[in-house]
Amino acid sequence: MDKTRNVGVLGLGVIGRAVCRALDAGVPGLRLAGALARDRARAESFLRELAAAPPFLPLADLVAASDLLVEASTRAHLEEAAPVVLGAGRDLVVLSCGALLDHPEWIALARSTGARIHVVSGAIAGLDGLKGARVGAVRAVTMETRKPPRGLAGAPWIVEHGIDLDAIREETLVFEGPATEACRAFPANVNVLAAVSLAGIGPDRTRTKIYAVPGLTMNRHRVHAEGEFGSLTIEIENVPSENPRTGRLSYLSTIALLRDLGDTLRVGT
Repeated sequence: MDKTRNVGVLGLGVIGRAVCRALDAGVPGLRLAGALARDRARAESFLRELAAAPPFLPLADLVAASDLLVEASTRAHLEEAAPVVLGAGRDLVVLSCGALLDHPEWIALARSTGARIHVVSGAIAGLDGLKGARVGAVRAVTMETRKPPRGLAGAPWIVEHGIDLDAIREETLVFEGPATEACRAFPANVNVLAAVSLAGIGPDRTRTKIYAVPGLTMNRHRVHAEGEFGSLTIEIENVPSENPRTGRLSYLSTIALLRDLGDTLRVGT
């Protein structure tokens, strides 16, 4: 019996292209069925470069051709696609996981159709520790994020508060508050925070600080948790990809998740 699962990719930015290349090179148990993106001409040009030359497909056709879809696009695109994907009973790998905080109905929809939602670790590590800790009592989870100013450009919070990122000359705190608010204020920047809050004690109780740091060449995240298990501190520095908002670990961890789906041995919670 053929156990190969067809994979569709939503979005062909840095992450989507990397995922497509990995699938095209070969991931056991998975096959790239097709992809879509906002810019069809550029998307089709990229897909023709792949050995399998998978097709560009409209959303409905891509869902029909796939068993699993990988969202590697934007929150707005995910909000358009998620109800269609999950409503069809297809599994969905989510990178724009901040949207999940505002759409609990997607989880209910997936449950009703038998679909599963996979949240990628993305640019953070240690989610297995947080998941284990929350089985017991966790008192607090805090997260600090430091990014180059250009990595925060265009975020709703920055625009609404008139923060001139070009004028920042030293490390500057630009936001402090709960994950719920941060993920709406910085939807393209703090999906890592959403993942931490979903793995741990939830977005209302997870606190965060976001700093703009001139001259910083890596995205830095520090997570600290305390509870009956003891304490846990996670520190990570991510090398940005050609998109300053996206760390390379984001697409590497997505590919690792896909490999896990087909592996006989799976390591980690």
